[in-house]
Amino acid sequence: MTTIRLDNVSVSYGGDPVVDGLGLEVAAGAWLVLIGPNGAGKSTLLRAVAGLVDYGGSIHLGDELAAGLSRRAIAQKVALVPQRPYLPDAMEVGEYVLMGRTPYIPYFSSEGKRDLEIVREVINSLELSHLTDRRLGHLSGGEAQRVVLARALAQEAPVLLLDEPTSALDVGHQQQVLEMVDVLRRQHELTVLSAMHDLTQASQFADALVMMDRGEAVASGTPAEVLTESSIREHYGASVRVLPDGDGGVLVIPVRSRADDARPEAARREIDI
Repeated sequence: MTTIRLDNVSVSYGGDPVVDGLGLEVAAGAWLVLIGPNGAGKSTLLRAVAGLVDYGGSIHLGDELAAGLSRRAIAQKVALVPQRPYLPDAMEVGEYVLMGRTPYIPYFSSEGKRDLEIVREVINSLELSHLTDRRLGHLSGGEAQRVVLARALAQEAPVLLLDEPTSALDVGHQQQVLEMVDVLRRQHELTVLSAMHDLTQASQFADALVMMDRGEAVASGTPAEVLTESSIREHYGASVRVLPDGDGGVLVIPVRSRADDARPEAARREIDI
C-alpha cells in the first residue's frame, strides 16, 4: 500500500494561483475526499498528483518523491479517473481497458499474456464481460463509468485518483459506482483520493475529508468535523441542515428560504397580480 503526502503544493495557470500552498496526507489504504465549491482547485490538485501539471512544493508517493519519477513510473503508481474521460466511439471495451496496461508494455512491443490476463480479471470483476466487444459509443452512462474504472484498475496502481466519478450518473448508478470503488479499495488495498460534489455521499464513503476553497485547505478531519452548517454556509454560500445518518456519516440537506422578501421584486409583483 502507498501513502500520498503533499507538502506546500501550489499550481498556477497564467500566473493565477489555483492551488496555494496546500498540504495533506492520505494514509495507506484510506479514502480521502476533496470537497469544496466550483473553482476550489480540487481537479487541479488531482492532476498534480498524477503528474499532469507543473507544481511547486513536493509530492511523495510512498517513500518516493514524485518529481524524480518518469511519467511511466508515476503511471505505475497512480491511476486517474478523470471527470470527463475521452472515450473513442469506435473503440471496443476490451481494447480500451487494455490501454491501462500501457505503463508496463515496453516501447515498440505489444501486450503479453500477463497483460491480457489482468484485463480479463478486471473486466470480470466489474461484470463487464458481456460488453467486451461492444463499442464505447454504444454504452450507457453507467456502463461507460465502469469501463473507465476498469481501465484504471488494469494499471495495477496502488493509488486511485477519482475526479467526480459519479457526476454524470443517476442516483442509483452513483451509489453502485461508489460501493464498487469501496469494495475494490478493500480487496486490492488501494489508497483513494477523490473529488466529490455530493456532500452526503462524500461523508458516507470517506474516511476523511478536506474542504478546499480558493486553492487552500480550509477544513480537514472526519465528515462530522468538516461538514458543519456554518462551514458550508461560509465556503459554499449555501443554507443547509446537517443531520447524523446513524452510520458515522452525515446528511446534508439544502434548506430553501421561503421568506417573501427573498424573492426578486419582479417575481413578487407577478405573483401578487
